[in-house]
Amino acid sequence: MTPRGGSSRSSGGSQSSGGNLGEISERLQPRAGSISIMGRCHKAPRTLEQDYQMGSKVLGTGYNGSVKLATARRGSSNQSVAVKTFRLKGLKPKKKAQLQTEIEVFLAMDHPHVARLFDVYETDTALHLVMECVEGGELFDRVMDVKSFNEQQAADAARQMLLSLHYLHSHGMVHRDLKLENFLYDLQGSNHLKMIDFGFSKYTDEKTRMRTSCGTLAYVAPEVLKRSYTSQCDLWSMGVIVFILLSGHMPFHGESDAQIHDIKKGKYVFKQEYWGNISASAKEFTRSLLEVDPTRRLNSGTALEHKWITQNCAAQNLDIDVSVFDALRSWSAAPKMQRACMSMMAWTLTNKHHEKVRDYFLALDRDHDGTISPAELREAMRGSRLSVSEATFQEMFQVLEQSGGIEIHYSDFLAAMMSTRIDLDEDILSSTFQKFDLDSSGFITAADLRTILGDTFEGEKVEELVSEADDKKDGKIDYQEFSQYARAYHPGTLLLKSAGHSDAMAKVKDEAYVTVAEVEITRRPGNEAACCVLM
Repeated sequence: MTPRGGSSRSSGGSQSSGGNLGEISERLQPRAGSISIMGRCHKAPRTLEQDYQMGSKVLGTGYNGSVKLATARRGSSNQSVAVKTFRLKGLKPKKKAQLQTEIEVFLAMDHPHVARLFDVYETDTALHLVMECVEGGELFDRVMDVKSFNEQQAADAARQMLLSLHYLHSHGMVHRDLKLENFLYDLQGSNHLKMIDFGFSKYTDEKTRMRTSCGTLAYVAPEVLKRSYTSQCDLWSMGVIVFILLSGHMPFHGESDAQIHDIKKGKYVFKQEYWGNISASAKEFTRSLLEVDPTRRLNSGTALEHKWITQNCAAQNLDIDVSVFDALRSWSAAPKMQRACMSMMAWTLTNKHHEKVRDYFLALDRDHDGTISPAELREAMRGSRLSVSEATFQEMFQVLEQSGGIEIHYSDFLAAMMSTRIDLDEDILSSTFQKFDLDSSGFITAADLRTILGDTFEGEKVEELVSEADDKKDGKIDYQEFSQYARAYHPGTLLLKSAGHSDAMAKVKDEAYVTVAEVEITRRPGNEAACCVLM
């Protein structure tokens, strides 16, 4: 394989005019939810320096700015993050539009194989993107170390990359700069890959043809060079990556007219010394991605179902632990303020937290679109040891409908796992409190929640949400109150309050805490209102 090379190119085409964070948040909330967007977007008086200590180490430099290492001031873990800074003064309209698109795409990302964007800070002169620090190194460096992967390793890596890509394409996004350097391992010694760098990404649909020539030449699809292409360009780039993983060499390299001609014609060679021991199935998979005609090229869904992927990754099929369903049921039945807290916590978790639960999410997501549908969850529940009534199942998804959707996104899943599977430590609590405390006053107020959630959250007024945790009854929540409230529902506890169901509640003390495993939401004959009974 040749050393890392090929420059990022961008010319031609146009995008919509730029806007501020408020405009971005307004457009994205229907896609990603208010907590996901407004809970991570900050303006004055909140500053980057209040929450993070900037370092001098440069982690990387891309087309849209350099990335520096920083550490979180909150908590005791000194969590490392990566900060990309954009200077706004004198920014040309085209560059501003590209920056806006990158932020919009990154804010909407919510998948186990995509790097997380923790916070965005806007000032009059700069925009700062605070991202998770993906510590395991680039896929490029791993390939350089081992020269080439065996087929099972290559298929595993390809499947992970395709899962992230299928998520993007399923949600109307295209990456446009896929390459080895844009996939990183999450932790040292880990084999879990995450996609990064959305500087050339944009929202699109399958029929819209893009004109902008961008990406890294060695990975660029023939149709991109002709400036008329769709999201299928990403699959060609995946073909280049798979070619490198299997052989240790690039199918195309250099920037000469001859190399550009070879890319346009799809001319590459399976040299015997590198491909002699590679299976016919692997070669056929690679050819199906490096197909010049994008309509005949595998798409992200069919690539995931290709026999070379499924046969080499069959061992990754996972049985779902019963406690996962318990956690989802607990989350769906939790009080509104607690659900808001857990949803915000989902955006503070580290890769070590994700490691405990992410494989369950991927296993439940049978169609690989990055969400768990009611049908997928029902199918998984039927195969589990957990007996769940249809009424209980409907209650779970009724909560989702109240919040604007009927699917479980990855952040929803992480929020649910906070009830049983993920330890609630001081770092998570303090990080979550600070995200709600928008003006750094030391209190969470109804005004804070209104900015993030709007006037109501799942039908409940924000003033009522504050009162749930406001033990002092002074109209605001301090950190001690917040911590006590959050811990009271963890792990797997549910506060039961009921009026008019004394026969059910007689079995427990008023306002008693009981484990979720002991509670079932059911409906009594002739009574449409749900009541709580012990199993």
